[in-house]
Amino acid sequence: MIDLYFWPTPNGYKISIMLEEIGMAYNVIPVNIGKGDQFDPEFLKLSPNNRMPAIVDREGPDGKPLSIFESGAILLYLAEKSGQFLPHDVRGRFNTIQWLMWQMGGLGPMLGQAHHFRRYAPEKLEYAIDRYTNEARRLYNVLNKAVSETPFLCGEYSIADIAAFPWIIPHNWQGQALEDFPHLKRWFETIRARPAVERGLAVLKEELRPPGPPNKESWEILFGRKQYEKR
Repeated sequence: MIDLYFWPTPNGYKISIMLEEIGMAYNVIPVNIGKGDQFDPEFLKLSPNNRMPAIVDREGPDGKPLSIFESGAILLYLAEKSGQFLPHDVRGRFNTIQWLMWQMGGLGPMLGQAHHFRRYAPEKLEYAIDRYTNEARRLYNVLNKAVSETPFLCGEYSIADIAAFPWIIPHNWQGQALEDFPHLKRWFETIRARPAVERGLAVLKEELRPPGPPNKESWEILFGRKQYEKR
């Protein structure tokens, strides 16, 4: 059994989708980031960077519980544990890992900045909005080209696709239109239609925040001084 510390965000969805895809039993433990659950001392023992998702595998490789934070590391662990969605040959394995690292180091952080400056920043900074909207477009073009001659990022459906997909869901937040990227659009719709993906996106669906900026208290927790307190 996997304990999944989760909130319905792109990074959270990576893991709920993966667990549904591999058919592994899991227990959802909500981490309400708008209320500050990510700063709870017990959660910080699992995720010292105060970010979700995190997991605890109650049946770790040595028979003892194993906790893991960072969504990319969790995906790699679950792929290894299940033997699914990560090729076994060296070329295929590292092709998948390099695209996973591309998502972790580029796609996620840059699209997250686009979200922030386009939707959440208290003042509209034209330079920042243009900077991250244009970077989002560049990354969309990279992804569009990567899937132009293959159904998925690495040929076969893999953890690289599972990592990238949830970040494309809020494409309108990033100032992007899928119609401008026809190969990406086909890739996105193919993944969206998978039953396991549908189930993964339904986890804590009732907790999805309505469109628009968070209230003052949540904004302070998510983006304000609360982030920088010593713990």
